[in-house]
Amino acid sequence: MAMGKYPSGIGTPYPYPPLKFRPTKIPIPVTGYSLRVAKGKKKAHFDDEHSHRAVNTALWCNFLVFSLKFGVWLSTSSHVMLAELVHSIADFANQALLAYGLSSSRRAPDALHPYGYSKERFVWSLISAVGIFCLGSGATIVHGVQNLWNSQPPENIHYAALVIGGSFLIEGASLLVAIKAVKKGAEAEGMSIWDYIWRGHDPTSVAVMTEDGAAVTGLAIAAASLVAVQTTGNAMYDPIGSIIVGNLLGMVAIFLIQRNRHALIGRAIDDHDMQRVLEFLKSDPVVDALYDCKSEVIGPGFFRFKAEIDFNGVVLVQNYLERTGRGEWAKQFREASLSEDDSELIRVMSNYGEDVVEALGYEVDRLESEIQKIVPGIRHVDIEAHNPEGLSL
Repeated sequence: MAMGKYPSGIGTPYPYPPLKFRPTKIPIPVTGYSLRVAKGKKKAHFDDEHSHRAVNTALWCNFLVFSLKFGVWLSTSSHVMLAELVHSIADFANQALLAYGLSSSRRAPDALHPYGYSKERFVWSLISAVGIFCLGSGATIVHGVQNLWNSQPPENIHYAALVIGGSFLIEGASLLVAIKAVKKGAEAEGMSIWDYIWRGHDPTSVAVMTEDGAAVTGLAIAAASLVAVQTTGNAMYDPIGSIIVGNLLGMVAIFLIQRNRHALIGRAIDDHDMQRVLEFLKSDPVVDALYDCKSEVIGPGFFRFKAEIDFNGVVLVQNYLERTGRGEWAKQFREASLSEDDSELIRVMSNYGEDVVEALGYEVDRLESEIQKIVPGIRHVDIEAHNPEGLSL
């Protein structure tokens, strides 16, 4: 007998063989995380327009902030302002990558990618995170360390103060738009904001929010660094601020890389949703047993579900006869059995067998439709008839 699969993961075996679900109903265990994620939350229709708005807002805000920082760096030669300038360049490039990824992910499925291009946003989000790590974090830290012992107090420091204040307002406005997008995404997936940040299926708005949050924090660090230089006269605080900003960007990049890595590898859907689907299947009279149930997130708000089902042939035929009527088939079998020629009986049995196969297809379509009603995000349902007496791989 084939071993079943644990509902919360892909390919994780049950600690016991698949169970016959009638007459005893035995609940399938799930982890505590799923109930924390979805309990008491009403899911809304997923719409990535908020992610688009957050990315576009951040894109133009970062371009404006870059222009301001570039001007003040030319006039002050501050190391921490150079770090902030590099930070803004990285942010602008990353937002451009995110915008391209969002646009590409909307392409319709084709013969080469039958499940669509939804995961393309994960690819460009990952490239964006790597860019933050290499350009934003690495270059900033290296520059700060190189100038740690020979730095000079920056000139025209009051210009830097004005630019930092203006940039703080611009980045803060972009951050508020990103936070709103994250809230909408969490509502669409029935999660709390914290769980959505760590486990949500769309990392784009999370990437914008964390990058904008790092930008606002970096500006505060830059301001503190320049105030320390102005107050103490010690120019070392300037490259120290640059190093701190670089480390901040590194932590943001590592977080985003991990988020997108899980999305690209292929995560299972929320355990609570998987539990609801399996509870429905095992309670349906036409289902005798379940084998090898798997799920995968194929895009933000779009899922795939697969299950092998041992169908109850008796219930399947009973359902078919209730829909078509018993009398006509009973009449045909009686007449064929009285015929001296076996060909008539074989013909009736062949027609009946053909209709039973169609009845199985009807039950599969019914189960697929009910599954998609339970979890509307499941766009692709693959149900296979399983023979428990046959060979299993």
